[in-house]
Amino acid sequence: MVRTMAKGVCALLNLIFPDDCRVCGAPLHNLSRVPICGACLTEPQPLVAEFFCSDCKTPFVNPAPLDEQGRCTLCRLGLQGFDAVYTYGSYEGPLRQLVHHFKFGGMRPLAATFGDMLIRALPRETSFDVIVPIPLHWFRRWQRGFNQSALLAKEISRRWHTPLADVARRGKRTAPQAGLTNSKRRLNVRGAFQVRGRLDGKHVLLVADVLTTGATARACARALKRAGASRVTLLVVARTDRRAFVDVPALRAEGAHA
Repeated sequence: MVRTMAKGVCALLNLIFPDDCRVCGAPLHNLSRVPICGACLTEPQPLVAEFFCSDCKTPFVNPAPLDEQGRCTLCRLGLQGFDAVYTYGSYEGPLRQLVHHFKFGGMRPLAATFGDMLIRALPRETSFDVIVPIPLHWFRRWQRGFNQSALLAKEISRRWHTPLADVARRGKRTAPQAGLTNSKRRLNVRGAFQVRGRLDGKHVLLVADVLTTGATARACARALKRAGASRVTLLVVARTDRRAFVDVPALRAEGAHA
């Protein structure tokens, strides 16, 4: 009876306020906190690769860049800043559109959907001392109205039963990373992050929405380690699947300035 009434109300509202899915354009038939159909919410699949780094999970087209322990060159040389990476999917297709609606369209309820994905990406046996979101500069946060990484970190903190610590600060107002070259991205975020207090001996789970070149996450992870963190694991919803050349000399030079 209740289900029938709910369907009737939905049908009436759809007649009065017709809407389409923001991803695929199909008509929406059910009430939802976000104007995205169920098919598009469930379509993104985990990133799959035959060869990937055992630490940073970077996918490769063949095993040539990996050593006997399955680590890539950057992880062998300690140039990543973070110690491990877990991600759900590839930053393309419907997942990319969902992230854009969440980040730039103000669809905050998508944090719960992404929380489901992030929980699936984390190994059940892994534990952390504290969860830290990658911060936005206060002006960017004011413009957007929220920090998308903080919403995701809150979801993971609640589900993983691990304390959330908003200790990282972005004191330097940087230009948007989108559109910059890899080297300019690294320069853009150098010295941008500070950490309040000490994290001596802590295993930190650093949470973000997207991993592209890794410049932002790397800079933030290094700030956390300067504050005493013994280990920093990065957790992201999606990552760019490059499977291409990485500029090791440039990252080595960047590490020397950290």
